[in-house]
Amino acid sequence: MTAMPQLVRPVRHRRLAEVAAVGAPLVTATAAIAWRIGSGATAVVIALVGVGLVVGAGWWAGRIGDRWLTRRLDAARTDMEDSADLLFAPVGGLTPLERLQRDRLERRIAEALPDLRPAWRTRRIASAWLIAGLVVAAVIGVGRSPPKMVLAPVHEETPVIPGIPRLIGGKLQAMPPIYTGALARDTVALDLRAPQWSRLTWILRFAPQPASADLFFADGSHIALVRAGNIWTAQRVLARSILYRIVPHGGAVAPLHRLDAVVDTPPVVRVFAPEHTLSVRAAGQARWPLDFEARDDYGVAPTAQLHLTVAEGEGESIKFRETVVTVHGSGSATVKRFRVAPDLAALKFVAGSDLVAHLAVSDNRTPGPQTAQSSSLILRWPSSDGTVAGMEGVMTRALPAYFRSERQIVIDAEALVKEQARLTLERFLARSDGIAADQRLLRLRYGQFLGEEQEGKTPPPTSDAAPPPSPRFGGEGETLEQFGHVHDESEAATLLDPDTRTKLKAALDAMWQAELGLHQGAPRVALPFAYRALGFIKQVQQATRIFLARVGPDLPVVDETRRLSGKRDGLVRNALPSLTLAEVDQAPATAWRALSDPAGPTAMQLAALDRWARANSTVVDPLAVAAAIDEVTRDPACVRCRAALRGLVWVALPRPAPGVARRSRGDAAGRRYLDALSGAQ
Repeated sequence: MTAMPQLVRPVRHRRLAEVAAVGAPLVTATAAIAWRIGSGATAVVIALVGVGLVVGAGWWAGRIGDRWLTRRLDAARTDMEDSADLLFAPVGGLTPLERLQRDRLERRIAEALPDLRPAWRTRRIASAWLIAGLVVAAVIGVGRSPPKMVLAPVHEETPVIPGIPRLIGGKLQAMPPIYTGALARDTVALDLRAPQWSRLTWILRFAPQPASADLFFADGSHIALVRAGNIWTAQRVLARSILYRIVPHGGAVAPLHRLDAVVDTPPVVRVFAPEHTLSVRAAGQARWPLDFEARDDYGVAPTAQLHLTVAEGEGESIKFRETVVTVHGSGSATVKRFRVAPDLAALKFVAGSDLVAHLAVSDNRTPGPQTAQSSSLILRWPSSDGTVAGMEGVMTRALPAYFRSERQIVIDAEALVKEQARLTLERFLARSDGIAADQRLLRLRYGQFLGEEQEGKTPPPTSDAAPPPSPRFGGEGETLEQFGHVHDESEAATLLDPDTRTKLKAALDAMWQAELGLHQGAPRVALPFAYRALGFIKQVQQATRIFLARVGPDLPVVDETRRLSGKRDGLVRNALPSLTLAEVDQAPATAWRALSDPAGPTAMQLAALDRWARANSTVVDPLAVAAAIDEVTRDPACVRCRAALRGLVWVALPRPAPGVARRSRGDAAGRRYLDALSGAQ
């Protein structure tokens, strides 16, 4: 019937209003309790959840069925004659008399719409608002109660002076980040070692009560302690290792305490299969099984990214295609295995190309997960034979596929320069030295084509090895081995024309300079030389294939102008520069000597020692040195404090440079003998 929506809409609105009138105060009270117990963010989350529940309850209450309408119509209108169910029955199933009665009922409803809204439940609504008001008043009017815990006594070695506030008890709580999965813990000591970004809470007690108290940190910041009864509290997030001191107003100078932030280390990725870095594709091999293991101190992400790069081409004209595949791991939260077998046909892996794979794994650090990569694995599909027969000659490869690595060295050096700001000094130098090692290997391979010798040292002779066989007098091999010196390879250097040799020599010189810069940790300095070497290699690429005649011509005539003449005209003597030792900061040595002096070190010497310790954190623990300096400053007469600081400085003292000791002149008789020899000369 057409009047039915007009009957249902007021009822639905009344029910929704009742649910809101009862639910709003309850949500407010619950959010207030969450704010008092937790924080403002917790209260907001609770309020949003409560509003969602109220909306859901209002929607459920607004559902009105035909049976409920039938009962309400019969009860509200006597002229319905207990026949309201005919309004909701199918017309086709009614008898003529029932249809006549239905029409009469519809006319009556259309003339005067009945009010079917239920009465307001004032008692329930009033009770909800009264309870919510009492809860909110209690939350606002009653302060946050201090933590219910027993504070252990604290002895800071401060003098007990009547009327001077001093620390008598306290605890330190640490709440690690949620992603670590570590539990919160309490410690009775005021020194703590906890995961980085842990939330620290100090709970302290003083006697007598000071007017105020603060936590002063070594970086210059401070936090005011909040008093609640006899308890003083403060909170801070542990972002890095730091020293701090508890200072009550009017109290004595207290010793320093140490907070150590345990940094979340990146995950470690190991390769289980294949066993070797370089693998050769077997005949008929369709897949490449890979097996990795990732470990992390707190947890490894459930998925990892497998980077697959197909390198096609030769020389410097190489094309790369990279594909990233998501791999799901299995195992525990901290140790996961990632197994995958890429389809070689799907990757368009063909003969004469290389497939390079490495796995990138992330941990679950929040925010900013850390990512680590496995070592690169190479699957090589060798191409066919490199010789082709022709009508007039044979084409051979003078330079094999060694030349395609210089481009990767340039790419690695450029990436290292971009990531320098995010890397520690040790990691940066290690990566730079690794690229230098790759450059050295590549340079040695190129050097073979110019007849250069391999670098290395011959091991010292021992008597353990079997004696070599006696050479046969006059033998060709023995004579060459004993007196000859091979500077060339018959299949390499002798096949290069002079112009190609010159360009290759220039490329080697540039590689030397690039390798030097990388070894010194200066990739920016090495990059121009690497670019230059790459340019020369591109030119040498044009001569990677040459033609040799089947029947070689006569040997060329020796150019007499290039032979050694033995003349020494124009030669100059280049004297070696004198060896200068690097300057060494004398701050630790000066402070170490002053600590043994009864007068003790000066404030300037201790300040210089503190600056030196902060600048040389890899040699000495700067926080330990700062704490020991503070103890010596507070009590200059403390022998134990001086000894502790001397012990820390001793292990960091620079070692003396090695030198040649002068020979002793002996006793008086020996000196007379030496003088007599000098006079005789």
